[in-house]
Amino acid sequence: MKAPHTTRPIPAEVLATLSALKAGQRLRITQLVKVGSTKTWTFVVEGIFRHVDSLATGLATDRLKEDDIVIPVIHFTKDNKEMSSVTVDEHTKIEPLAA
Repeated sequence: MKAPHTTRPIPAEVLATLSALKAGQRLRITQLVKVGSTKTWTFVVEGIFRHVDSLATGLATDRLKEDDIVIPVIHFTKDNKEMSSVTVDEHTKIEPLAA
């Protein structure tokens, strides 16, 4: 798999895991979610890996190029058949699972 384009480097261990994933492989994604300055919780989701892509974030106005952030996003299908995606950050743990 070719690494997705991002504006910030993807941590080496995350990139290695992403590169090893194959379409149709089961995976578990764990993230630390933070709301406000004090509340955090762990979010865990499992599903079938589809592909990795880049997601451009930012405002839909003509502003400085530095305002645009491009991040990796994992696309997968949940067990209930819902197609979903999760953006990858420094708090993301990706685990390939046995079928």
